[in-house]
Amino acid sequence: MMTMRKSQERGYADHGWLKSYHSFSFAGYHDPRHMGFGNLRVINEDRIAPGTGFGAHGHRDMEIISYVLEGALSHKDSMGNETPILPGEVQRMSAGSGVVHSEQNYAQDKTTHFLQIWLLPARTGIEPGYAQKSFSEAQKRGRLCLVASPDGAEGSVTLNADARLFAGLFDGAESAEMTLPAGRKTYVHLIRGELDVNGQTLTSGDAALIENEKQLRLANGRAAEVLVFDLEP
Repeated sequence: MMTMRKSQERGYADHGWLKSYHSFSFAGYHDPRHMGFGNLRVINEDRIAPGTGFGAHGHRDMEIISYVLEGALSHKDSMGNETPILPGEVQRMSAGSGVVHSEQNYAQDKTTHFLQIWLLPARTGIEPGYAQKSFSEAQKRGRLCLVASPDGAEGSVTLNADARLFAGLFDGAESAEMTLPAGRKTYVHLIRGELDVNGQTLTSGDAALIENEKQLRLANGRAAEVLVFDLEP
């Protein structure tokens, strides 16, 4: 079974300095039909104006991933990490027993566009942790590249969550197939462009929520960038 969630159905908040689309209930957007999917709790598509950002604030017991599309983020946290996050990089922060961090627009003259992703942790109360890796366009071109996983397989960022995250770029005749594990959930989020997912066309910001399917087929991309989540039930 595959359920489509169109981009325009997402929650939206305009704070002036921040414009954000919410795939699931978050802050002032609440929809009991969309509280998460499996252990995926948040996908916010954020655009931060130059010279602005999120001030220092706390988190605990959440796996938080930042996926930068354009511009750059400046990250600083109570673990001592202070680094820019650039397009093509995947950053994971395990909030664990508690962490304070801030994120600012690191690009001086342009809006920073990124995805903020939250996953429920496999274990709570762990020591906070941090990881950041770059994945090239070549690694993602015409295939699904594993970028985050519980065991760091294939050079991916490690996660304290029962989930795997893949990223891919598809155009023209490029395609990919994935066998879906029985009893798992699959969430496909199209970041930009157009892409056929199991025969149905997604456009920028659309998502496909998949359960009880054996195969995932991606094809007919038109400047498509996609994330695919393998999630616990």
